[in-house]
Amino acid sequence: MENNTMLQYFEWYYPKDGSLWRKVKEDATRLKEIGIDAIWLPPAHKGMEGSQSTGYDSYDLYDLGEFDQKGSVATKYGTKDEYLEAVKHAREAGIQVYADIVLNHLGGADDYEPVIVRKVNPENRNEFISEPFEIDAFTKFDYPGRGGKYSEFKWDFQCFTGVDYDARTEETAVYSIQNQYGEGWENVLDTENGNYDYLMLTDIDFRNPAVREELKRWGLWFYHTVGFDGFRLDAIKHMPAEFYNEWLDFLREETGEELFTVGEYWSPYDLGSMLDYIEATGGRMSLFDACLQANFSRASKAGNEFDLTTILHGSLVEARPELAVTLVENHDTQPLQSLEQTVEPWFRAHAYAIILLRESGYPCVFYSDVYGSSYTDTGTDGFDHEVTMEPLPQLENLLSLRRDKAYGVQTDYFDFPSCIGWTREGDEEHTNSGLAVVLSNGDAGLKRMEVGKKFAGKRFTDFLGHVQQEVVIGEDGWGDFTCEAGSVSVWTFAEQ
Repeated sequence: MENNTMLQYFEWYYPKDGSLWRKVKEDATRLKEIGIDAIWLPPAHKGMEGSQSTGYDSYDLYDLGEFDQKGSVATKYGTKDEYLEAVKHAREAGIQVYADIVLNHLGGADDYEPVIVRKVNPENRNEFISEPFEIDAFTKFDYPGRGGKYSEFKWDFQCFTGVDYDARTEETAVYSIQNQYGEGWENVLDTENGNYDYLMLTDIDFRNPAVREELKRWGLWFYHTVGFDGFRLDAIKHMPAEFYNEWLDFLREETGEELFTVGEYWSPYDLGSMLDYIEATGGRMSLFDACLQANFSRASKAGNEFDLTTILHGSLVEARPELAVTLVENHDTQPLQSLEQTVEPWFRAHAYAIILLRESGYPCVFYSDVYGSSYTDTGTDGFDHEVTMEPLPQLENLLSLRRDKAYGVQTDYFDFPSCIGWTREGDEEHTNSGLAVVLSNGDAGLKRMEVGKKFAGKRFTDFLGHVQQEVVIGEDGWGDFTCEAGSVSVWTFAEQ
């Protein structure tokens, strides 16, 4: 089997110029050449801010940049035709496409209506702090700009569990909608704030069978319209697990396709909750390994005080490797974002070596580590900050190592707090495959490690070019592999 690698093909601050879909089309062939096998594209539908929206503020799921709604025809990323062309070219280049699905909430309603609600304590959503009373809630979604094309479904307060704004009094609070499907929140696994069903905007009520049927119809329409290969599911900890069980089963049965799916259950210090979600969904989807990403962030900030032998501890890839999508950064963890949890530049190559060159996990590379990013935004201190994220110089080499060399039996040498390593012995299917990795967060490191007797007498060199000396493998298949202080080296057979 080949080693597959996914790329998140966007970052939060990508320019709002409608160019991303065209960039995908132009870049697809090169991406395949450097070792990318799948791309996760951002939400393609119209958000409440139109061409300024990242797509996570869903307005009209059927508007892929086709209708004049919210001040524009195109989305932030381009038009519907450009999106379809991007997907087509990516798949023709041999790259699978994963669509970003945002079904937790809608925003930017077309009108408000009188709705009976109860106000809740935002710190404990299970605590009602008012008797039922009436507000004017933005819960009417009629989509006049689309005129019923593709779907005539109209959303109203019966389709939602909560809102955060009363147009009558202009008050902002968390309001639980009292409708025929329930007087409280839905059952979700996450217990932050008592019950974390409500996240933002107008929260969709999956207890309403008409809502579930409409979202299944939409999913099938989306698949047949675009022709993608799988999904990235947004904000799943705020939604009942049963909905996605039903939704995924329906789409997989109707399409006859596997439809690889990875969910965002962002719980970086609570592996137990992620495992509970996997159980509740019967292993139907993979999850992003938020716990490993948190380990990377902590390790990068602690320097040589971090015990590298624990880098995988408490991670999903350690507990359920077959369902772990590993990552170093994403659009939420990047600087100035809501879940900011950065990995310092010096440690990024270390982290990518761990997710790309080991046998477990499905690695997801971040856009900014390939292309770089530069932006300005307001920080929690109220001041504007300029941020520059440089591309990772070693990334293309690490991608090629994953594609060509990272195969065979893995042996770990996690035996020293500031220096760890592992080897892959290679396999017959991939000529001259096999490698040895050494990384340090302190002084220069040395590891005596076994790569196998088939390499006896062979010369190994540092593929990343940090160490110039060669290593000659002994008759017993062992070698002495080194790395520089605070660095990572990947040793491979120096082919003649």
